[in-house]
Amino acid sequence: MSAAQNRLAPNQQTQRPAYLDCAASTPMRPCAVEAMMPFLETQFANPSGAHRMARTSRSAIDDAREVAAAALGFDPHGIVFTSGGTEADNLAVRGVIAATGTTALCPLTEHHAVLHPVEAVGGRKVRVDAGGVVDLEHLAAQLHPDAGPRVGLVSVMLVNNESGVVADLDGVAQVVRRHAPDAMLHTDAVQGVNWVDVAAAARSVDLLSLSAHKFGGPKGVGLLAVRPEVPLSAQLLGGGQEADRRSGTHNTAGIAALGAALAELAKTRDADICRIGALADRLADGLLSAIDGCAETVARQSRAAGICQLLIDGIETEALLVLLDRFDVMASAAASCASGAMEPSHVLAAMGVDRQAAAGSLRLSLGWCTEAWEIDRAIDAIPGCVEQLR
Repeated sequence: MSAAQNRLAPNQQTQRPAYLDCAASTPMRPCAVEAMMPFLETQFANPSGAHRMARTSRSAIDDAREVAAAALGFDPHGIVFTSGGTEADNLAVRGVIAATGTTALCPLTEHHAVLHPVEAVGGRKVRVDAGGVVDLEHLAAQLHPDAGPRVGLVSVMLVNNESGVVADLDGVAQVVRRHAPDAMLHTDAVQGVNWVDVAAAARSVDLLSLSAHKFGGPKGVGLLAVRPEVPLSAQLLGGGQEADRRSGTHNTAGIAALGAALAELAKTRDADICRIGALADRLADGLLSAIDGCAETVARQSRAAGICQLLIDGIETEALLVLLDRFDVMASAAASCASGAMEPSHVLAAMGVDRQAAAGSLRLSLGWCTEAWEIDRAIDAIPGCVEQLR
């Protein structure tokens, strides 16, 4: 199936909204739906069993493990399937800290799935500059023994879910290896897998998290990739699945779909980056030229191709999102949370953006499913909505 055929079926512009919130979630790729269905309908056996149907389910999990390992540059035995990115992040932080009796570090701009576990283990946070880039001098200072308890894990997101800033993991790794050679380096690659060759970008990390629904798989399944030498204590105990690193009956259908979506992504990523990057640039250019007092939060060359974050003067994002919804344009202010309530962006605050300016932040995120007409609709709708609010 070609990349074009694997996108959503053609739609008239009135048949569905313009969906520009792919950093929050994407629709499932057709190949992922196809891979999932047998394990929902006929091959439903528990893969931990010994009979033929169980072996079929277990084989599908093993196949997905091989696909993930190849795509991410890890050994297949290091792939630990989880319920999603949040569990994978928690397992990385809590699992390493529990196994080593140390503490953790992360930048102030991390997703809450990393920030909160780091806080829970008494960890420390690292500053970023105005462009959202990790302050390596502050990282080195926080790794020093005088800064506090010994650091056993550093976690740095590959691509920030709000600003789209791409981290230099090799540069971070050099600082960690120099100042805390026994510490593990983890990256939350939940957003990054769409926009970066993860196997190359994360070659210096020890642990890596993914979530399937960010790249065309289903919700409720993800993984933590772990190097062989990493000390990791299981956080879910029970049946001893995943080599005693994560107990619980496997979500066979979800894991099969994750593997299919990841395999498709690996084939189409380069073409998608070109196509979607051009759409994102056209979107940003159209809005910057049409709206006074509008600016991008970070330089384009430093962010991922599919994430466009803007600051718009004189509005509040929550009101803008309500208006855009009426025009069938789906967007967001920042990260998605359980309540849907608008909270000040901790990412923008860490980058030095004041609260008033951050109140007008708008994140427009594209993905494998994005079409040109969605960009046209957003360029048509957003300036008028901003003018109405002002």
